Amino acid sequence: MSSIFEETKFIMKKYNIKANKNLGQNFLIDENVINSIIDGSDVNENDLIIEIGPGLGTLTKRLLERAGKVICIELDKNMINILNDRFSLYENFKILNQDILKTNLKSLIQQEKEVGKIKYVKIVANLPYYITTPIIMKLLEEQLELESITVMIQKEVADRLIAIPGEKNTGAITYTVYYYAESKKILEVPNTAFIPEPEVTSEVIRLDIRKVPPIDVSNRDFMFKIIKNAFMQRRKTIVNALTNTKIFKDKNQGINILKDVNLKENVRAEELSIEEFAKLTDKIINVIN
Repeated sequence: MSSIFEETKFIMKKYNIKANKNLGQNFLIDENVINSIIDGSDVNENDLIIEIGPGLGTLTKRLLERAGKVICIELDKNMINILNDRFSLYENFKILNQDILKTNLKSLIQQEKEVGKIKYVKIVANLPYYITTPIIMKLLEEQLELESITVMIQKEVADRLIAIPGEKNTGAITYTVYYYAESKKILEVPNTAFIPEPEVTSEVIRLDIRKVPPIDVSNRDFMFKIIKNAFMQRRKTIVNALTNTKIFKDKNQGINILKDVNLKENVRAEELSIEEFAKLTDKIINVIN
């Protein structure tokens, strides 16, 4: 048995803790996976690490040894006492008992940069699988001063996030991730790496935030609205999906617009590259204005 497994069992027994299913808790017990996350996130003493959902602190311990500062954002009050007991003697440790979706990260990062010697800010987390997408969207859309986001999430979701738009596994969120970040897979994680074991395979991915978007588009928010509407009815063609959601006035207008940007009448959302969605967006804006 790994020392992390023994340590985890000891802490759970000491504090009479069980994994909270409602909060999607599964405790990581695999040393090799932890090493891969630490190495994959490229943590060093110039970094402020924001760890979301640290749980018992297995990953936190390693982050504290490498990073300039680690701020843990943990919703479960039961975990706060454990984390404080374990790490309060570390000068580079801070914990917030907050919901990450309600946390003002922009303000938090700004404050830390003003008072500390922090050069870079990175997110590292074993995310609760039931709210993975809202968290990723928040981190990207708020355009925070982040270098990278390294997270462990459900494999099926991970594959969609890091897909190339227009290729296999493409979903609406694929385009958002691609617009804001360059992504890569770090490793696949079996369910045996956790207690209790989740029913799904996990995957660690890293998103490096782009300094410059990969495309020019006249209205970014409108483009994402078009993408979202196109994927809401992904079994339908884009003409039908965007007509049904009132982006196109009617089907004939849609067919003409697609023709003007060299897209087939029967094309579906997942077949389009982000460049094609950008052209489509600009054309629709020209037509409706």
